Amino acid sequence: MFTGVKVFSATKAKEREELGETITRWLKSNSDLQIVDTVVRQSSDNEFHCYSMTFFYKHGKQP
Repeated sequence: MFTGVKVFSATKAKEREELGETITRWLKSNSDLQIVDTVVRQSSDNEFHCYSMTFFYKHGKQP
């Protein structure tokens, strides 16, 4: 069971390079959340490559 969803996505090369750091900052600033599932996707066409990471969470860390 989850109470919230956070989606990160990046299409441009610079955004893809920074995606890990962006996610790490969000996780650190939301340390009160318990991540219960993560979905990682990659899609592309002839010109663009898009990465997305979806975090399903609930409020409050589990002891």
